[in-house]
Amino acid sequence: QERLVESGGGSVLAGGSLGLSCTATGRMFSGYALGWYRQAPGKEREVVAAISWNGATTDYSDSVKGRVTISRDNAKQMVYLQMSSLKSDDTGLYYCNAAPSLGHVKSVSVRYPWGQGTQVTVSS
Repeated sequence: QERLVESGGGSVLAGGSLGLSCTATGRMFSGYALGWYRQAPGKEREVVAAISWNGATTDYSDSVKGRVTISRDNAKQMVYLQMSSLKSDDTGLYYCNAAPSLGHVKSVSVRYPWGQGTQVTVSS
């Protein structure tokens, strides 16, 4: 059964750091661009970072640019999100997913059902 599992969230003070991980069953990530998404309370899910199928190209939302790094390990079917200088606006439920291209990632046109996400809470 296809499944995405996010982990690594937690509660941190503003200015702190967190590293998120996402794993997939089988070969769900092979050949796909990947993205990390965030959904804050009362808001729609938005993309925060995207990476091409081979890891050569990355893209970030303006709100996290310079503070976040997305990476992937195709052999392990994993995608990571390293976050630093966290702000209260970064609070939300973080999800990963796959899509045919970076454009699809950024338009949230994703391939798989959403996982349960991992909660990030940043307090000031």
